[in-house]
Amino acid sequence: MRREQLILAGRPRDGASVFQVASPFDGRVVAEVAMASPEDLGFALAQAAAAAKPLAATPLHVRAAILEKTASLVAERREHFAQLLVEEAGKPVSLARVEADRCVETLRECARQARSWHGQLLELGAFPSGQGRWGLLRRVPVGVVLGITPFNFPLNLVAHKLGPAVAAGCPILLKPASQTPSPALHLARALLEAGLPPEAISVLPCPGEQAMRLVEAPEVRLVTFTGSAAVGWELKRRAWDKRVTLELGGNAAVVVEPDGGELAAVAHRIALGAFAYAGQSCISVQRVLVAKPIYERFREALVAAAQGFPTGDPAQGQVQCGPMISAKDADRLESWVASAVEAGARRLTPWRREGNLVWPQVLENVPHQHPLWAEEAFAPVAVLEPYESFEQAIALVNESRFGLQCGIFTADVGKLQRAWQQCEVGAIIAGDIPSWRTDPMPYGGVKQSGFGREGPAWALEEMTELRLLVLREA
Repeated sequence: MRREQLILAGRPRDGASVFQVASPFDGRVVAEVAMASPEDLGFALAQAAAAAKPLAATPLHVRAAILEKTASLVAERREHFAQLLVEEAGKPVSLARVEADRCVETLRECARQARSWHGQLLELGAFPSGQGRWGLLRRVPVGVVLGITPFNFPLNLVAHKLGPAVAAGCPILLKPASQTPSPALHLARALLEAGLPPEAISVLPCPGEQAMRLVEAPEVRLVTFTGSAAVGWELKRRAWDKRVTLELGGNAAVVVEPDGGELAAVAHRIALGAFAYAGQSCISVQRVLVAKPIYERFREALVAAAQGFPTGDPAQGQVQCGPMISAKDADRLESWVASAVEAGARRLTPWRREGNLVWPQVLENVPHQHPLWAEEAFAPVAVLEPYESFEQAIALVNESRFGLQCGIFTADVGKLQRAWQQCEVGAIIAGDIPSWRTDPMPYGGVKQSGFGREGPAWALEEMTELRLLVLREA
């Protein structure tokens, strides 16, 4: 069993208390983690506030070099980080290695962005009031950043908070998910090993309500949160006087047109988007919308893909659907599936559960007011629905309080353009599942899925603010 110290202003520290992290797969305790006290949070905040101006003066090439070195360290320790993800998140090892690789890409892109900053020259004489003057526009660090991250991508989503903060020159306090704190602690150690000034970072495992004290602290200038909609909007309410970015949940839809490709291949891809990592992604496929002429054939193909989907021990290389993060979440899914069937839904795959392992579920005829359609399942489940026209498909995509990403399988460019114009989501993924993402792209949603964008370039915009110098011609 590992014993993990918290990181307080760059220095490992034991906490006044510890909490245990258990494997979602077999329940064994894999780590004892030091818990930050209220006093620790206050000390970390004071240190970060004092460090803000010195960090802002750090040359960009120094920040970039730290990020590049950290990326190299993560690449060297790929298997170590993957093992942490398997142990604490129950992430299948093949997907855990992908997450470690993505973390490397994220850090390298943050370094590239740090080397790519540029100012802007403004000619102000376009109006009489500006005659004889011109301006220089630059970005400056916003100050202390508070990052709060979820359990499901506890390495790469942490990199999406820490990496841009380093590139921007902002000190950051990070509150990792209590189920999966170790990847954040180990990534912070790599940043410090690469030369990050100690005061620039604290990683503070603690209860969520305790972290809310930091949300309300006047020293914190930006709160960046990834997690549930309920927590995110409450956080926004409390942080009314500062910058906030929210990357929240979704119940992502995918649209399958008759010209979208060979049905078995499309069904296999959608199964991957719905059931990999037990569907525990905010852009996991949840609602599968299929053109009526191909509905029955596609349904057969998706059910076959679901029934053959490799499920089990996440440490086994062939497994892609591991356990749900907790018994409480598995219980919730079991209850939702049962109540949907009682409400008239048809279950197309048999119910099977062993502990926190739930085998992929496919249903049809799910009432639209039911949580399996209307809420975020965050589970290995997909609901099927036929549609008559592409316009109806777009309406069904938009029949959601969420709007993160949508996938559309079609070869018709005109339909893709209509979807791009009309679908109320942050991104349309053409010819693929909504679960697709590359880390340099802008990522985020609309409606109850949040606001602001992740992705290093866009996170840097959030973590900096514009400052103008107006000069008079000699």
